[in-house]
Formats: sequence, structure tokens, C-alpha cells
Amino acid sequence: MSTHPRILIVDDDPIVADSLADFLTHEGFETATANDGTEALQAIGPANAAEAGAVGAQGQAGPGTFGVVVADMNMPRCDGMELLKQLRKQHPSIVPIVVTGFGKIEQAVEAVKLGAIDYLTKPVVDDELRIAVNKALRQHALLDENQALRSQLSQRYGLDNLVGSDYRMQKVYDLVEAVAPSRTTVLIEGESGTGKTMIARAIHTLSPRRAGPFVTFSCGAIPETLLESELFGHVKGAFTGADADKPGKILAADGGTLLIDEINSATPALQLKLLRVLQEKQFEPVGSTRTTHVDVRFVLATNQPLAQLVEKGTFRQDLYYRINVVNIQVPPLKLRLGDIPILADHFLQKYCKETGKTVTGFSRETLEAFQRHHWPGNVRELENAVERAVVLCRRPIIELADLPETLLNPALAPGAGSAGWAGGGPLNGSAGFLHVTALEGGWKPTPLEEALREPEKEIIRAALEANQWNRQETARQLNINRTTLYKKMKVLGLEGVA
Repeated sequence: MSTHPRILIVDDDPIVADSLADFLTHEGFETATANDGTEALQAIGPANAAEAGAVGAQGQAGPGTFGVVVADMNMPRCDGMELLKQLRKQHPSIVPIVVTGFGKIEQAVEAVKLGAIDYLTKPVVDDELRIAVNKALRQHALLDENQALRSQLSQRYGLDNLVGSDYRMQKVYDLVEAVAPSRTTVLIEGESGTGKTMIARAIHTLSPRRAGPFVTFSCGAIPETLLESELFGHVKGAFTGADADKPGKILAADGGTLLIDEINSATPALQLKLLRVLQEKQFEPVGSTRTTHVDVRFVLATNQPLAQLVEKGTFRQDLYYRINVVNIQVPPLKLRLGDIPILADHFLQKYCKETGKTVTGFSRETLEAFQRHHWPGNVRELENAVERAVVLCRRPIIELADLPETLLNPALAPGAGSAGWAGGGPLNGSAGFLHVTALEGGWKPTPLEEALREPEKEIIRAALEANQWNRQETARQLNINRTTLYKKMKVLGLEGVA
């Protein structure tokens, strides 16, 4: 039994079809026949997958995996040219060879444009057919390999790689799926480390541009003097050191997607040039008067709210409205506490696979430390913490001792004094708030219960919001029972707030 994909012979003359099939069978290939293009497409099936009912060598065509189609040009119902069009549209990995009794240059050129790897005239010479089939099979193998690689990229960078069940992330997933098929400009806003680049990659991977390049450009990582040159490219002699022409990131992304990260750091001059290329899809490289046209889908990301920068006058208002077509807000990890165990397990599996170690999970104390931490570095910080723990862990589960010091001692973490709910005990992350509230403007004689009322209300409100008003989880994190939480919500006027 040959390991080659099957070859489908399509000809309305059964004698010719059987003759070609017989020759190829003796050459060691598995073949099947069809009388015209319509019958051939039915034989290939919608998925071109091996199914029950496929027949062996020289049999009538049934559903199965075909790598090569040898098709006559002149047939009733669906001729060879129409068959080529349908194969290109529905089954791009199948390589066609066309055969005709009336050789015409124009027809041959059109067939090659539609994907035919060879064009043979009747009567077909055995050696020519053998060479054409072997060439077609090699091409089919390459196309299959490319498809497999694209599938791996889709698994690595597609929507399935974005982890989280928080309702805020569900909104992000919905937006990604909705906007990916279009050419619409997307603005992704979120703190550093929240996964903006992964979301941009998912948009590209789910789009019709997935076979094109995905190029990233960070405004904050390049010196201001080189920003325009790196993005738009330059010509030889444009400035000192420009010894040769250099294509920029925009040209490199032609036919694909360009992610411009940290757009909030773009200079005023760069903002102006970006406005034009976003509107007209054309630009001039630095030092050139030649206009270059491109087909690029733009995705922009910022770690600062652009609306606030517009109000301050540091970001162009017209550019803001041009890029803010579809806005995806990525929530910080401190507002996704319920996703922390899911993300931690995801990273645990990833780094166990990479390191070859067997670590089954996290101790209860470790998970509690994860929940208490305020995660200034967001998902990136969590991933780094889990990677470190997997590398250093010597036990079946990750313990507190395997965590970085910043998780065990929050005072050492950058931004540890920042306000906000961190998912810990009643006063975690709130001492500064209590101090300011009680002593602002000097001490005024106040009953302690009254002085603590407003801070307690804000702490409980922050905890409820962080847990999407899940009272049971909020009570657990505050280390009080649920009944006590209900009573406090009623006394503090938080019952009907959600």
C-alpha cells in the first residue's frame, strides 16, 4: 500500500481516465476516477479528509484524501477551468495537473494562474505524466506542511491561548472575535503586562491576514531620533549613517498586521505622519519623495489612557479619534482575582513541559499569597513568579518558599503603597487610606466607630467590586462570615449598589 496521497483522474472519457489511472497504479500510486468536475468535487468532499467509503487503487472515486488531481479541460457540467477555481477556493492544498487535447497558450497561462503545476497535451506521454505527478506530490507535501505550521501558530497565538473566565475578559474575547475578520483599526488599552500583545496576535491569527506578517513596533523602546526611520524606513543619505536604503516596519507588515505598541510615547511629528498613513495607507520613507502604498491592518496599544493625554494636550485629538475605532480595554490582574488560579495553573503546565519537571499544583498558602498580592506587573508578573517557582521547586507542589520575596513581603513590591483592593485581609493595602481619612487636616475628636465607618465602607465596596459582587468570595477574602458581611453591607448602605 502506497503512503502517497491519492490521485484523482477526472475525464469525461472513461477509456482515457482508466488508462491514466492504470498507468499511475502500476507506478505505485493509489488512484480514483471521476467523470467531470462536479463528480470530482463530490469525491473530494468538503473537508478532504479520509472517511469511510474511500476506495483503493483504480476504483470509483469516493470520499477520501487526495493530494493531486489530473483533470481534462473540456468536460460537461463542470469543466477543468471551473474545477481549478473550486479547488483553489475550497482545497488549496490539492495540486492540479491539467490535460487537454487542444493546447492553447492562453488556456495554459490561465490554468497556471489558478494553481495548476503542469499542463499536458493528449496523447499524454508516460514520462511526462510521471514527472508531473511527482512534482505535484512534492508541492502538495509543502502546502500540507505550511498548513500544519499555520495551525500550530493558530493554537499558539489564537484566542484559545488567552486564559481567563472573568466577565471583563469575556468581553475582550467577544470583541476580538468580532473585529478580527475586518480591516478595522483597533486600539488596545491596558496596564503593562496585561497581555496586549497577545490580544493583537490573536486578532491577526483569527483574521484573513493570518498568512501575512505580524510585525511589532514599540514607540517606547526606540530613541526619539530613530522613531520615524524605524517605522517608515529611510533612503540612502537621508541622514548621517544612512549608508543604504532601509525598509521600515510599515513596509515589512505589508499584507499583514502592524502592532504599534506604547503609542502614548509617540512624538508629535510621528503622530502627524501616522495620521496620514492610517487614513490613506501611503507614506514617504525618510529622505524620499517617492510615495509608497501599503496594505496594512493597524493595531495600536497604550499603557496610559489616551483620552487623558488628549485632555492634557500631549496626544493629538484627531489621531485619537482616528485610531479609537474599536477600543479593547484589558483589565489589570488585580480586578481579575478569580482568574489567578486559572492563569497560575496554565503557566504551571507550560513551564513543567518546558523544564521536564513534574509539579502537580500549588499549596493552599501559595494560592492565598497569590490572592493577597496586588500584582503591579499584572499577568506578566504572575507568569514570571510561576516560572521561577517551577525552576526552584523541589517538591511535588509549589510552596511559599518557592515564591519571590516580593510576593511574601508586599512592602518590597513596586507600587506597594498604591491604593486599591488587593484581595487580602480587611486592612491589606488600606493603612494609608485610614491614616489620611482619620488625620487629614489634623485630629478632630471623633468616636472611633464613626471614624472607621467610611474607610470600612470603601474597603468592603472595593472587595465586592473586585469579586464581581460575589458575597461568599468577598467574605472569605475579608476573613469574616457571610452573615457579618450582609449586616455590614446593610448598615453601610451597600445593599442596592451592585
